[in-house]
Amino acid sequence: MNDTRPTTDYVMLGRQLSALLDTRDWVTNTSQMAAFIFQQVPDLNWAGFYLQRESRVLRLGPFQGQPACNPIGFEEGVCGAAARTGETQRVEDVHAFPGHIACDAASRSELVIPLIKEGRVWGVLDLDSPLPGRFAVEDQQGIEALCQILIEQSDLPDLSG
Repeated sequence: MNDTRPTTDYVMLGRQLSALLDTRDWVTNTSQMAAFIFQQVPDLNWAGFYLQRESRVLRLGPFQGQPACNPIGFEEGVCGAAARTGETQRVEDVHAFPGHIACDAASRSELVIPLIKEGRVWGVLDLDSPLPGRFAVEDQQGIEALCQILIEQSDLPDLSG
């Protein structure tokens, strides 16, 4: 684990994000949140959303960073594992994760939070870092709290068509 990791004030970021999400529009809010997290959380090389637009498949949504892999099945990679299980995935070394999808060879650790609406996975927030062990339990809890703000302040439609 990286013991020199910077600390992030997620309570303050939560207040800022809550003020930033001043519309119920999910496209605007996910776009704003991806940009906000990419700018405010140190040591990220990608931050964005994958949305379940068809059964058991995630499609690329708003993001910041290099072009990304698309689509991702529920049986593929860290994002698929989060969507399949409905549980946050915090991976210290993506190269040791079975089935990892290497969209950016520079990524070394990953944090993926499922976004649950009415008991169903609506999508996931995916954060990548070039640092191994970048995400601590405190980061996971802080980002999960930010995701809850997004869910509460957005009208998330059924995207599965």
